[in-house]
Amino acid sequence: MKALSSNPVLAALMALSLSMAACGGAEPAKEAQAPAAAAPAVPAVPSEIQAAAEAALGSEVTVLRHGDLTKTGATHVLAANLLKATPKGVAPGTLFTRAVILAKERDKWVQVFRCDEHLKNSKGFLGGTPLAAVAGWRLQHEMSEEQGLTLYFTPLYQSAATGAIRAIGVRWSPKVKRYQSLDRNYENFLGEVAALEKPESVLR
Repeated sequence: MKALSSNPVLAALMALSLSMAACGGAEPAKEAQAPAAAAPAVPAVPSEIQAAAEAALGSEVTVLRHGDLTKTGATHVLAANLLKATPKGVAPGTLFTRAVILAKERDKWVQVFRCDEHLKNSKGFLGGTPLAAVAGWRLQHEMSEEQGLTLYFTPLYQSAATGAIRAIGVRWSPKVKRYQSLDRNYENFLGEVAALEKPESVLR
């Protein structure tokens, strides 16, 4: 040990090797990890579309879909007054009392379809709409690249006046350029009627 300590060169080399060993044994500082990417935000409804929907159905309106719903390049808006709670005995879903489809024509929004107690467009009542007033509806819809948006409206409650509950299909008709109802096979368009014929009461 004295021979090593008396040799200044060896002492310097030993000190250097100990210093390097100490540095090598220490764990490198961990790099600060980048924050996880935030989930993409759900796009908000444009203020112009929200304002148009509120003008049609009031402040408690929900915009369900908007954009090129007819595959014609035009902007349409589907909005509804949704039920605040699911009625007893009714399966959850898109349940509403009133719904509209708005179309942008020049600088203003025009109502081109309405569903409240009945199904209507600018020409009258859609074929297949129940004769009795409907208090609430269930809405289902699907989008096709060829045909655009198809809507299915089902009355929430069945009565003798409404008859058997079935979904009424509604889609944009390219031929007449308006929303019309579809037949039972959801293939052919039905015409409108200007007024609904009230069912005659049965006298006993």
